Amino acid sequence: MLLEGSCHCGAVKFRLQSRTPYPYMRCYCTICRKTQGGGGYAINIMGQAKTLKVEGKKHLGIYQARIESEKKPGKYVKSPGRRYFCRECGSSLYVQDPRWAEWVYPFASAIDTPLPKAPETVHMMLNYAEPWADVPKAGRRDRHFPEYPEEGIADWHKARGLYSR
Repeated sequence: MLLEGSCHCGAVKFRLQSRTPYPYMRCYCTICRKTQGGGGYAINIMGQAKTLKVEGKKHLGIYQARIESEKKPGKYVKSPGRRYFCRECGSSLYVQDPRWAEWVYPFASAIDTPLPKAPETVHMMLNYAEPWADVPKAGRRDRHFPEYPEEGIADWHKARGLYSR
């Protein structure tokens, strides 16, 4: 599926192909919560990095979050993940991470293409959710995970017959 996205002011526009366009996963980690704003979580989807085309690159900013070092607990380092945003209006656009170089993770909020409605919602990183965040009770349509679930974005789509070619 071709996804087209943009920032709020229109200075940055992008497009990419996605085989996993269902916005089903809400992340409540402190990075997503603080860089996305709003409901206490962020929703990202996944696209093929080699298909990413960006107009208005001169307006892009990059933020690398501060994360705790895996090798030295208590010490903080920059995350390898790069969060792209518009320097003009502040809209969060997408994440790229060299650990998963074949993928790009656009924020569903930046996508202008109508996205399909997910048959269920995964709420992850709930160990970091704020008490005020409105997290629906776990059930058939809402699954809860304290950290990352075992099932990745592509796996989730494939298991439900939603992975497109």
